[in-house]
Amino acid sequence: MLRLVSRAGLMTTLAFAAPAWATDPAEEPPPADQEITVTGVRQAYRGDFTLAEIPQSIAQIDEAVVRENNFVRLADALDLNASVSRQNSLGGLFDSFAVRGFAGDENIPTGYLVNGFNGGRGFGGPRDVAGIERIEVLKGPAAALLGRGEPGGTINLVTKQAEIGRTFGSAAVQAGSFDRVRTEGDVNLALTGGLTARLIGYAEDGDTFRDQVHLRRWGLLPSIGLAIGPATRLTYDFEWTRVETPFDRGIVVLNGDFDTVPRDRFLGEPGDGDHVARATGHQLRVQHDFGSNWSLLVGASLRDTLLTGFSSDAELVPSRQKIFVDGRSLSRQRRSRRYDSRQWVIRAELSGEFEVAGLRNRVLVGADHDRFDNDQQFGRVRPAIVTGSTTDRAGYVLDILDPVYGRFPLPTPGPQNDRLDVQQSTGLFVQDQIELTDRLQLRIGGRYDDVSLRTLNRLTGIDSHRSAGRFSPQAGIVYRLNEPLTLYAAYGEGFRANIGTDVTGAIFDPETSRSKEVGVKLTALGGRLTGTLAVFQLDKANVLASDTGNPGFSVAIGKARSRGIELDLTGRLPGDVEVLLSYAYLDAEARSTLLEPNFNFQIRPGDPLVNIPAHNLNVQASKRFAIAGRDALIGGGIQHVGERSGETGTAFTLPAHTLARVFGEVEAIEGLTVFASVQNLFDARWYANSYSPLWVQPGAPRTAAIGLRAAF
Repeated sequence: MLRLVSRAGLMTTLAFAAPAWATDPAEEPPPADQEITVTGVRQAYRGDFTLAEIPQSIAQIDEAVVRENNFVRLADALDLNASVSRQNSLGGLFDSFAVRGFAGDENIPTGYLVNGFNGGRGFGGPRDVAGIERIEVLKGPAAALLGRGEPGGTINLVTKQAEIGRTFGSAAVQAGSFDRVRTEGDVNLALTGGLTARLIGYAEDGDTFRDQVHLRRWGLLPSIGLAIGPATRLTYDFEWTRVETPFDRGIVVLNGDFDTVPRDRFLGEPGDGDHVARATGHQLRVQHDFGSNWSLLVGASLRDTLLTGFSSDAELVPSRQKIFVDGRSLSRQRRSRRYDSRQWVIRAELSGEFEVAGLRNRVLVGADHDRFDNDQQFGRVRPAIVTGSTTDRAGYVLDILDPVYGRFPLPTPGPQNDRLDVQQSTGLFVQDQIELTDRLQLRIGGRYDDVSLRTLNRLTGIDSHRSAGRFSPQAGIVYRLNEPLTLYAAYGEGFRANIGTDVTGAIFDPETSRSKEVGVKLTALGGRLTGTLAVFQLDKANVLASDTGNPGFSVAIGKARSRGIELDLTGRLPGDVEVLLSYAYLDAEARSTLLEPNFNFQIRPGDPLVNIPAHNLNVQASKRFAIAGRDALIGGGIQHVGERSGETGTAFTLPAHTLARVFGEVEAIEGLTVFASVQNLFDARWYANSYSPLWVQPGAPRTAAIGLRAAF
């Protein structure tokens, strides 16, 4: 691909074969003040298309925007796009989000792609943004091509890769609130004319706004690029990361009072120690160009993760929870986890073009195979049923108003779940986009998936097997109305095997989906302002939710639907003001009836899906200028998240919140920049996600950081 990077860091990704202005008259060459860097790496699943030609809404979050905001977590960066909603994050130990209202399996981290490879389902801890060049939010009915994803969309992380023939680097150090210190570095070294190594690393240590919760994390993310002649490139990427922090379920909310306890109060047990999340990953990709019209991309990916630790969590069953009796004695269960996963993927695709009857056809043909091994050993000991004679020790009680940690010996968890899930998927896909006229293009395609799932429950001895296959069609149309506006419509079907079983050992039916979308794309101000307005509806069947009474297992809740409107705008306005605006209205709801026997709640058609706000908005503006001849930047943003359901099947609701942030930087001397940021500027009280009123994750208060960045 050809990567065009403006000084402000807003990025337009184009195909390698030809610049966008050569294939789309609505897009002009970049202005003279842009730097052009050719990396020669083709984007997986993309083909030779400009963004305006794709019948799909695609939002891109560039590294420069993330860096200016001083975001260091993937979850914070994804907040920049309003179609993405935070979900329950397993005590802060994995990434979980929904796109257009649909989140996937609550018991497994939300899946995402890394350079086009499935790579997000393991338990390696929350993803750091170090090593990420850009984040692509691929929305809508694209499952026919990508496969096994949520119908709302897929997140693709494009990593920083070795750039052939160049030597450059940067390093940064910063200090922030709660005694947090972070360092990171990125060095690209041209070793020979065709061999380049890129070395990326980060380390972070410090407290958090939560009492008793300390955080340590580090990672090494090197990349090697090798040019084998003018038409072939080999790229190898390595990932080695570690996160150490206590498991933290958050706060409790009694009778709708979000001031029940301070937002910094830890309700776990310091004696449990840290949970440790580790990840080791490898990616190898080979690209070969057959002249100017055809290209082959072949690759493989392997990622191992391991999460281990103990935690003390609030008991959710009312009959075992003393806090519902006196309003202060929190009965807790103690849990142990050893979650071991391995995912490996191989994939190949051939893209190119030809003419038939005078019509230009651009095709993409490929195949992939994915295997995911998920080995979960989970133990727990629960508090006794509350009676008049139940002691605080039997309830493993913590006084939420005056906590005394270490009051009782730590209970020893007994086996609750010891299960191995092995999911294998093989997919074949084909896509053809036909230029019917110089304004009208038609896309047709489809994907066939063959999926098998084995679940071995070592505690019960039940060994379950299931396999299924399905063809998922895709269709889209693109019409360039005039120079600034392009209309599009798309339809797609999706298919994904549900991993795991219910508590009896039965494997669930595969999840199926249908997606419809229409929209308009804008390219104005000579390509400096781009945007997409879309209207969509997504329908899913065989949807799962966590089995609250049996952790690690799921229950089928039937059908769900999400529909809405979204608007994404990004670009540079006159006066060199960089803007980013993202808004989404989502109506995501259950479409089936379910009675949950353990907690006696009922899901009814029309009930909202958990943690999905109806309204979500993120707007940001920044400007570069000079101070005493030195480059400087100042900017700010506002995020508004509306009310949303905080528990499946009940009326518990998380309140809306509005957060403000400011950021800036100035070049102190040539090659050395001072930067600073303040998140939650007005110290609003907010809540990131919730599973129940006793497991509510509070958001961070006002948080500041300042640092130095050197570059050569």
